[in-house]
Amino acid sequence: MDILIYGAGAVGGYLGARLAQQQHNVTLIAREVMANLISETGLEVTEDGERVVTHPTAVTSVAQAFKDGQQYDLIILAMKAYDINSSIDPLIAFCPKPSMILTTQNGIGIENGLIKQFGAEHVIAGSFTLPIRKETTTQLVAERSDGGICLAPTQPKQDIKQWARLFKEAGLETELYKEYESMKWSKALLNIIANATSAILNRRPGLIYRSDPIFDLEIKMLKEALAVMKAAGHKVVDLPAVPATKLAFSVRRLPRALLKPGLTKLVADGRGDKMPSFHIDLTIGKGKSEVVYHNGAIAKVGKELGVPTPVNAALTDILWKLTLEKLDWREFNGKPSRLVQEVKRYEVALGSKA
Repeated sequence: MDILIYGAGAVGGYLGARLAQQQHNVTLIAREVMANLISETGLEVTEDGERVVTHPTAVTSVAQAFKDGQQYDLIILAMKAYDINSSIDPLIAFCPKPSMILTTQNGIGIENGLIKQFGAEHVIAGSFTLPIRKETTTQLVAERSDGGICLAPTQPKQDIKQWARLFKEAGLETELYKEYESMKWSKALLNIIANATSAILNRRPGLIYRSDPIFDLEIKMLKEALAVMKAAGHKVVDLPAVPATKLAFSVRRLPRALLKPGLTKLVADGRGDKMPSFHIDLTIGKGKSEVVYHNGAIAKVGKELGVPTPVNAALTDILWKLTLEKLDWREFNGKPSRLVQEVKRYEVALGSKA
């Protein structure tokens, strides 16, 4: 197959290497430095101790990817969620009628703009649950072996089995889901854990969970998300390496004495000492954050359905203002009590409007 991967970060690079290994014609759209290195040295993936070097084609723009009328059987979008919208216009210009587009981004509502522009029959929703680490620009390491890729149709009766076969043949654990929104929301449940709070406080996830007030804040956040999912009719489902149903049951049913050590262990095992993605976005200073596709999306849908989500709304607003430098990060840096105080202010304000 002819496959275009738009975004050659860790996920895009990994998928490109695995598909190229199966002799598919893979083209990666990457930044110039990355594209040059891939062309010179190839793309290396290490997984389960096995090292493989592949040589996909690397280009630096959509225009170059579609030069001379090139067409693709599948376009995989592997950029950050906040770059999706800006990717649509170039695709419209050079590929107004794509065969199929696959999303891989974390977050809620990622597919909406694509469906509106290209039609649901040309869009597959995907979730990627295998953590990939970049050793160098072109050297990737799969950190675990229990993750994989999840696929779901964005309209009823859409047949996506051939795409499942594509990834299975490339050696990825592949799962199919009937409802893409349940899949995406369930993944988001795990993504929001110790993400916004860690970014705002500038502390590792494992460390902030030692704070009782922050832990209680996190539980409120998760209960809000579950309440919105229930109101929206989205089921909680498990994904490879994403035990969402266990998390939902624990948050809803377990007493705090049992919940805290279990959830703290989940955070420690899942993130280790790594700072989460929201923190990385904040420190890079791009003025962008995926929080709007997680806590922000939960708050937005909650408002539409009449479900109160003050914690998710507060975390979104605070982190977004920090991202835009409208708030001083020093005000929250290592200060759990300050964050709790600010969230309470949001709870009171939103409660007074109800």
